[in-house]
Amino acid sequence: MNTEKDFSPLTPNIVRALNDKLYEKRKVAALEIEKLVREFVAQNNSTQIRHVIQILASEFALSQHPHSRKGGLIGLAACSIALGKDSGLYLKELIEPVLTCFNDSDSRLRYYACEALYNIVKVARGAVLAHFNLLFDGLSKLAADPDPNVKSGSELLDRLLKDIVTESNKFDLVAFVPLLRERIYSNNQYARQFIISWIHVLESVPDINLLDYLPEILDGLFQILGDNSKEIRRMCEVVLGEFLKEIKKTPSSVKFAEMANILVIHCQVADESKVTNDLIQLTAMTWMREFIQLAGRAVLPYSSGILTAVLPCLSYDDRKKNTKEAASACNYSLMKLVTPEDDDDEDDERSGSVESPAREDKGDGGDGDTLNASQEAAGFSNISFFAPASIDRSHVTLDLDGIVRVLDRHLHEASTGMMTRITVLKWLYHLYIKTPRKMFRHTDSLFPMLLKTLSDESDEVILKDLEVLAEIASSPAGQMGPGATCDGVDSGLALKVPDKAGKTGGAESSPSTPSMNSYFYKFMINLLNRFSVERKLLESRGAFIIRQLCLLLHAENIFHSMADILLKEEDLKFASTMVQTLNTILLTSAELFQLRNQLKDLRTAENCALFCCLYRSWCHNPVATVSLCFLTQNYKHAYDLIQKFGGLEVTVDFLMEVDKLVQLVESPIFTYLRLQLLDVEGNPYLIKALYGLLMLLPQSQAFQLLSHRLQCVPNPELMRTVDGSERADAKKRGVAACERAPHGHVDYGELLRHFDCVQGKHLEVRHQRSGRVAELPDRKLM
Repeated sequence: MNTEKDFSPLTPNIVRALNDKLYEKRKVAALEIEKLVREFVAQNNSTQIRHVIQILASEFALSQHPHSRKGGLIGLAACSIALGKDSGLYLKELIEPVLTCFNDSDSRLRYYACEALYNIVKVARGAVLAHFNLLFDGLSKLAADPDPNVKSGSELLDRLLKDIVTESNKFDLVAFVPLLRERIYSNNQYARQFIISWIHVLESVPDINLLDYLPEILDGLFQILGDNSKEIRRMCEVVLGEFLKEIKKTPSSVKFAEMANILVIHCQVADESKVTNDLIQLTAMTWMREFIQLAGRAVLPYSSGILTAVLPCLSYDDRKKNTKEAASACNYSLMKLVTPEDDDDEDDERSGSVESPAREDKGDGGDGDTLNASQEAAGFSNISFFAPASIDRSHVTLDLDGIVRVLDRHLHEASTGMMTRITVLKWLYHLYIKTPRKMFRHTDSLFPMLLKTLSDESDEVILKDLEVLAEIASSPAGQMGPGATCDGVDSGLALKVPDKAGKTGGAESSPSTPSMNSYFYKFMINLLNRFSVERKLLESRGAFIIRQLCLLLHAENIFHSMADILLKEEDLKFASTMVQTLNTILLTSAELFQLRNQLKDLRTAENCALFCCLYRSWCHNPVATVSLCFLTQNYKHAYDLIQKFGGLEVTVDFLMEVDKLVQLVESPIFTYLRLQLLDVEGNPYLIKALYGLLMLLPQSQAFQLLSHRLQCVPNPELMRTVDGSERADAKKRGVAACERAPHGHVDYGELLRHFDCVQGKHLEVRHQRSGRVAELPDRKLM
């Protein structure tokens, strides 16, 4: 430094001492400067004061010589001490050169700068808040300083500044937030610790409402929550916990929508290998749960984004039990927010004249666990985000289209976990209950995937899927108009109303509906098509699916419609297999008890029509046709059919079916039939039919079983305990029983001719296949 230069009012001795390498000499010079400035203060000579500060800043603190810089720093601190309460008038000139020294490469000089600023701030107190951003920016850099002495000094200054902010009511939060938002994304652990400590302090000051600006820093807080330092994570958890407590106290002033975007992202883990990501996800999910409960229906327009975040978490295992439970709570709360009023169109809402067809009698979906409690690949481009908007909480619009897109995507993805798939189906069922009119706009796009889901590995998934399909098939909202049918097919069915009281499934069974709709027949056609294309599904789950449908919908509707469709089936082998499956279900399943009772009583035209409908399709399988005649007590007709078996091709499969029929005759279902064997004269054709089956069987276990049964048939002579006239009456009753006079609605001759016709087609197909490999027709889902 040029010592010949004029530094007045600083004396040459002061200048020389400030440039000295010894601290003690620089300290003496600082005391002289303090004395000099006090004199100027007493004289109210602000010009000279500014001149001194300007010299110390430009000629010393910003000098190229390290000792000069040290002298300048201690000189500026001395000026501040001398100015006392008046230092606030010169703070800009005092602070800026000191902050510049924070970037010095010399760690000792950075320490002296920190010491000087401490003295300046200590004297000025609240006046420094006008320059808070400058101070905070400088301190945030020193917090990450590699030198421990510098860090120690910065911590002292930091505590002093926090005390000042806590005491003051003049803190400019609006000006500070942009800087905080920028600094919060620092990756340095010490800088993060510094940021978190300041947020904690500001959040605790009653006069500072940091909650209003939480949307601007929430993402950064979640970033810090993933820090490798356990201490920093703990500090961040505390801060987030305090914010959440405040949100619960004042929910009306919280900007839920602006923060929910952030939660949606952090609820989805990009890298599961990082343990810290589990903490981020759990915290975000906990916040989401509280948001849904506090904001209520105000979150409905953004529900697709919430579901995007929540659904994958429902398939987590016990390692993420807490996250899974929080996600389940989110899902439960969100589902409960959907009500029938969400089914109203906007025009309807304005006019107030249209009622929703949603059925209130189903409560929350008619499924006891519909509202109870797979990680999606974190390509955030697929996330459905919230759209921040100020909304009237008394009038919100459900984002149904967005919800359906999210649900459909999870159904399509092979990686979706079982519990997530179940929840998706519960959502679809719930939406069809609460918003049927709007949901039926999406039915055509959802229908193929719902059918495909019937092939799922989980029985519980299939059960929920069937509930959705049954609701689609039975909802009044699915009617296409009077006399409308699906795909131009006239079902010709008089569909029955499901009896809710008669269901064994209770509240979890079928919905109560006034009638089947146009989708019912479409469902039956597509279900049979799927069974035809996917034979393994028919073999492994066919009976299970049909039995559940009989619970969810009316059993008579299921069998009547399937029989009607199979009557037109071109793949005769499939038709025979399907009839065999339906027949086994009809004869053995407890769910079909009522339908069996109907078929046993053919005294009404309605029951006779049902029998004829089943019979015509059952003709695809001769043994099933005989068993249907046994069930309906048409023993003479059964005998007539068996007589025709001699003209059929008797294969091993055919004999196995006869074997199974013999086993069924011995089952509880046919107890009444075995008891009728006691009335030999009244049921001669029953005995003849059974003997006919016996003659068809080779010497086998089934042959022995039936033979032993027939040996138990009593001698008619031994059974005669009445006189001649009574015997004559008994014969008349027997003739009447054989002829089945009450079945005048049934043309048995026509049924036999139909049987011959169907079996003739089967024979023709078998002959055609004998010389080539059979090919199934190309079947497409309708």
